[in-house]
Amino acid sequence: MRDWGEVWNSLKSFFANFGDNFVEYILQFLLLSIIFYFIFKVLKNNKGGKFIAVIVFFILLCGVTFTFSKEFANEMLFLIIVMIALLVFTMFHTEIKRSLLDSNIKKNKMDSLTVSGIELIIEETVRAVQNMSKKDIGALIVLSNENLPEGIIESGTVVNAQITSQMIEAVFYPKAPLHDGAMIIEGNKIYAAGCFLPLAQSENLPKDMGSRHRAALGVTSVASVTAIVVSEETGIISIVKNGMVKKKYADAADIKTALSEYYWSDLTAEGKL
Repeated sequence: MRDWGEVWNSLKSFFANFGDNFVEYILQFLLLSIIFYFIFKVLKNNKGGKFIAVIVFFILLCGVTFTFSKEFANEMLFLIIVMIALLVFTMFHTEIKRSLLDSNIKKNKMDSLTVSGIELIIEETVRAVQNMSKKDIGALIVLSNENLPEGIIESGTVVNAQITSQMIEAVFYPKAPLHDGAMIIEGNKIYAAGCFLPLAQSENLPKDMGSRHRAALGVTSVASVTAIVVSEETGIISIVKNGMVKKKYADAADIKTALSEYYWSDLTAEGKL
């Protein structure tokens, strides 16, 4: 074990020679930053926050160990970091591939949003929801900021389609293959359809509450999203947010308000407009 004097001398020697190895240190720092950025991004998107804490703790522990140990070389720390990266890739390789493939698509969706485009999207969505309500066609639309667990998207089908009333109604047509699942809207696109959502399991829920309403309560409890539900039995429209039914018997004005809050508040708050 090194004592504090040896550690202090090593630090002084490091900073004394920093200028001579400046480029090497900068390249190493950039490499490690890129590795950790992608690792933490994948873990965060897939609810792996606890795993992030474990990685950070383990790296700090290794750093302290290598600082006071004479036996371990600096290359060992880099080797362990590479091993962690490989471990994460092995566990989340599907999510990594999806993130890389979808990044350009999502960027294009958000970049193409305009004021007139948003107003048209709101009109088309309100029209579709009201039409389905009049015909007692069940529907579940989730307004997402790309913050849903990856498993939800993968449970459905990525369609990446324009938002029109005809498209929304076609997806939820009773004989359509995707009508039973949820539709995910991201920005100016119908991103996915036929998605299965986590159901709320509270015993306090009304017994007459159907699976679509339970799914809306479930997904809004685990993610900061808004859900619009059309009851198949009654045609009643509900607005669900934060694990609660914010508005039952919603009319056109209520639907427009929910959509406006999504586009003018949620998206703009994240700098996407």
